[in-house]
Amino acid sequence: MNRESILETQLPNRLYRGKVRDTYDLGGGRLFMVASDRISAFDVVLPTGIPGKGVVLSRMSAFWFNETAHLVPNHLIALGDDPGALPDDSPLGSVPPEIASRAMIVRRAERVDVECIVRGYLAGSAWAEYRKNGTVFGKTMPGGLLEGQMFPEPFFTPTTKAEEGHDENISIAEVEGMVGVETARDLEEKSLAVYRFARDYAAGRGIILADTKLEFGYIDGELTLIDEIFTPDSSRFWDAEGYRPGQSQPNFDKQYVRDWLIDQGWDREPPAPALPDDVVERTADRYREAYRRLTGQELTS
Repeated sequence: MNRESILETQLPNRLYRGKVRDTYDLGGGRLFMVASDRISAFDVVLPTGIPGKGVVLSRMSAFWFNETAHLVPNHLIALGDDPGALPDDSPLGSVPPEIASRAMIVRRAERVDVECIVRGYLAGSAWAEYRKNGTVFGKTMPGGLLEGQMFPEPFFTPTTKAEEGHDENISIAEVEGMVGVETARDLEEKSLAVYRFARDYAAGRGIILADTKLEFGYIDGELTLIDEIFTPDSSRFWDAEGYRPGQSQPNFDKQYVRDWLIDQGWDREPPAPALPDDVVERTADRYREAYRRLTGQELTS
């Protein structure tokens, strides 16, 4: 495995630089979306990358897009290094293989500015809200619940899609006000459907899919899954064998990085501290293990 992190990409026709992804215009309604090795936590991009992370994100997303296509359409056309995916006369010119291996070619969409969060377990900000108020997404919950406890049914808890700073919880009524009642209902139903499918699939491979975030956009008037799906960046993956409610869960996601940052006393505002080598190495290994377990494939690059 290449242990060098790719934090920046410099290709022609760049449209957008996100926290992790650099997106380029291929023309014809197509985008070249590169998942860099940048990592963010608490909505802040860290100065240290995770080597090979972008390869995991793009390939795992492609895996899940293919697995869930019978439930919800998605924007995937091909992986960036699929044979013939990029024509010789591409406006991007010659794309280095280490960039192509981190990329997906996707259809361009009109993004819906809502983060569609689905929570199957009491964790993260839901646990923080419960500890403070006894509620989850404003709904009063029974007393005595444990961190990491499974909900009887998964929760749909949307947030804003912030360009900068922190995403904020929004009510279903606020989502309806933003996108309309029908689209709000469609977002919830589709989010829950793909979550339940992936949760059950992952359970058969010894992984608990505790929660996730999804993004949607419109392509030719149809609500479509976009961005990434069920990756260690966008989801909490726990080892089912070591799962114990009320305890810290063994995980295969970026919670390891979050925990380290919290232990440093970081105030969650930029600039973030650099990650030490051992945290980088263990995080990279966790991402690759999530990919191996869920897809049944080994990464060689």
